Amino acid sequence: MKILMVLTSHDQLGDTGKKTGFWLEEFAAPYFTFKDAGAQLTLASPKGGPPPLDPKSDEPDFQTEATHRFRKDSAAQAALASTAVLSTVRPEDYDAVFYPGGHGPLWDLAEDRYSIALIEAFIKAGKPVAAVCHAPGVLRHVKGTDGQPLVKGKRVTGFTNSEEEAVQLTKVVPFLVEDMLKEKGGIYSKGDDWASYVVEDGLLITGQNPASSQAGAEALLAKLR
Repeated sequence: MKILMVLTSHDQLGDTGKKTGFWLEEFAAPYFTFKDAGAQLTLASPKGGPPPLDPKSDEPDFQTEATHRFRKDSAAQAALASTAVLSTVRPEDYDAVFYPGGHGPLWDLAEDRYSIALIEAFIKAGKPVAAVCHAPGVLRHVKGTDGQPLVKGKRVTGFTNSEEEAVQLTKVVPFLVEDMLKEKGGIYSKGDDWASYVVEDGLLITGQNPASSQAGAEALLAKLR
């Protein structure tokens, strides 16, 4: 069982002068869920090397069992520090792909032609694609095998407008995940803000927020079994 995890390389939070990147819990929880299930993992990002960590996700309030485990796991840290360059990744080498969120993907992965082509190749080959929190934003320009937006007519979720409002970044992000998924024809639903909520539709698995990252990873594993 070979799983690809794709992380952002983008570290600027719009024009705020603040940093962003990937959200630690959304990487750590799936990473260990996959590892503990015996999966072979490959990590990739548009620029390769160490992806930028959203500094906010490193604050004490956002630590979980998985993030604490990551801080004690030198192998996991080494893997994260040496991600492959996304353009060199071959979809045929993997059984599934998982996208952790954080705000970074809204700027780079949502527009990245290699990421778009990768997701389209996985779907065409009948392989599952999972994304949590802001990462469903990577589906923005992805087309299904019918040439229509991949999310059109599919049940999906992702970071809610109200959650974005709560973190006061509604006017900073390039687009709102909830609005985009609806505009592309997705059948969007959500749970309570900050509560775990995962939606599956065929090969597509989406999670609403950081709390959904482990459940999203478990849903992906269930598809592979």
